[in-house]
Amino acid sequence: MTSPVDLAPGMQAPRFSCTDQDGKTHDLQTYLDQGKTVILYFYPKDSTPGCTTQACDFRDNMAMLNQGDHVVLGVSKDSEKSHRNFIAKQELNFPLLMDEDLALHNAFGTWRMKMNYGREYMGCSRSTFVIQPDGTIGWCRYNVKAKGHVSMLMRELGFEA
Repeated sequence: MTSPVDLAPGMQAPRFSCTDQDGKTHDLQTYLDQGKTVILYFYPKDSTPGCTTQACDFRDNMAMLNQGDHVVLGVSKDSEKSHRNFIAKQELNFPLLMDEDLALHNAFGTWRMKMNYGREYMGCSRSTFVIQPDGTIGWCRYNVKAKGHVSMLMRELGFEA
């Protein structure tokens, strides 16, 4: 088994093109060409307590993030139907990308060995990447906590929460 990729600020972000819960394609290069900053966050599973907390924090801060020309994209390996249900139930106001084949997780190094109650397994490390309009990573963190993560991110980006 190979070690996961470890991305860091200043590195070029892996380019991607993925579909969301409605089948719409989201292409990183298109966002960069529009001068957008992309906040790409990876989370383990739709409708679980921690993932719901994190998604709702992004939802509740979207007006402030959009003022800064930021685009928020959530990513998990869940299905289109699961994403649609999660968005509807939580009234999320941003797209959720599907990565059922784990290509995006592997490109960003978020599919990693995890441990729970002494058992090791492969899973999604909750992680966030801020991709600047020039295609470089401006900020990233692996293995973040769901609660309080969005407010910490907003402080790092210079937004007043």
